[in-house]
Amino acid sequence: MKGLIALVDCNNFYASCERVFRPWLHGLPLAVLSNNDGCVIARSQEVKDLGIAMGTPMHHLPREAFERGLVLCSSNYELYGDMSARVMATLREFTPHLEPYSIDESWLSFEGFDRAALPDHCQKLCGVVYKWTGIPVSVGAAPTRTLAKLANRHAKKHTATQGVFVIESANSPDTLALLERTPVSEVWGIGGRVTTRLYEMGIHTALDLARANPKWIRRRFSVVVERTARELAGTRCIDMNDAHDSKQMIMTSRSFGQMTADRHEVAEAVRAHAARGAEKLRRQRSLACALRVTVRTNRHMLHLPQDHDSITLALPRPTDNTFEIVRAAQRALQRLWKDRGIRYQKCGVQLMDLIEATGQQLDVFQPPQPTADREKSERLMSALDQLNGQYGRGTVTVGVQRQNAAWQLRSNHRSKRWSTRWDELPTVRLQ
Repeated sequence: MKGLIALVDCNNFYASCERVFRPWLHGLPLAVLSNNDGCVIARSQEVKDLGIAMGTPMHHLPREAFERGLVLCSSNYELYGDMSARVMATLREFTPHLEPYSIDESWLSFEGFDRAALPDHCQKLCGVVYKWTGIPVSVGAAPTRTLAKLANRHAKKHTATQGVFVIESANSPDTLALLERTPVSEVWGIGGRVTTRLYEMGIHTALDLARANPKWIRRRFSVVVERTARELAGTRCIDMNDAHDSKQMIMTSRSFGQMTADRHEVAEAVRAHAARGAEKLRRQRSLACALRVTVRTNRHMLHLPQDHDSITLALPRPTDNTFEIVRAAQRALQRLWKDRGIRYQKCGVQLMDLIEATGQQLDVFQPPQPTADREKSERLMSALDQLNGQYGRGTVTVGVQRQNAAWQLRSNHRSKRWSTRWDELPTVRLQ
């Protein structure tokens, strides 16, 4: 019999990260804003209780919420990423079989663990993660990933579980009751359109889907929905560490904090996006064969000159070298630029035609890169990534990146990057 799979999910992760180094925020309604402080992307439970929905624009937040102590935080992804790494490192103390799923979720396999002792083991996990990182987590364990998702959701919603809920069998009375209480729309992997079609066919709950004929489901929907139905019934269709396809393209793009017609400021943004894309390339061990640079104005401000243009360039050879990618992106911007005083709101760099770094096909018409040059490039990129990883993103950049440039994101409510910046480390004052 296979062991259980657990989903560990950090509770209100962004809000929890903000509270780790500022404990006085506990109990206050806390909302995290999107890039440029546009809208709400994360909420503490207190904000949810105020009825503030995800995606609410900042300027639409009700005055009553501020009167009740609403605290706003600009998104601080450097802090969130470091706190996520700390949580993952702690989880590895409890099982060697860990698969990160997102910045705040991980799959854990408890192969070989005594099922009777698993609830206590998971309770201990929650306590240690909170003690070592300050982040509260919930754990749902079950025979399949889809059931583990449901178990985790149940653990979060019901305080009596103390953050842990274990489904030992898909056919137990408690499991069947949970499936019957769960609308099919809340099942992992079931989207809005599929939900509508399932309703039309008389499938309203997770239990209805679990009892449906899988072959019938596949004929009317897809193999993905069929797998979901089988997993709800207790048949594991997705194993830990299944191979994941690499991304076919990498897009780095953000709106500017302010519109700008300054060519040098747009060039700074293009350099930053190209460098960030190259970093992602190396992380997934891929090489890019081409790139596309895009510039765009604000399409809602029709009284201003409009421009939405892009250009695609082939790279001289497949590469993940930051400097080669940045140079190509700058050439593309030079060809795109229009000296007409156009005020741009956004730019982006898309890396395309990605191939595996270990299995690239050499061009018969192009001499291969000399071994010494390739090794030098690899050492340089490794040092670049190590420095930015150790001392914080942006420690070493290609060209100047001014902190007050118009393209930099608005983040008027950003907290300090307490754990990744030397000049922002928390300090202790002795009495």
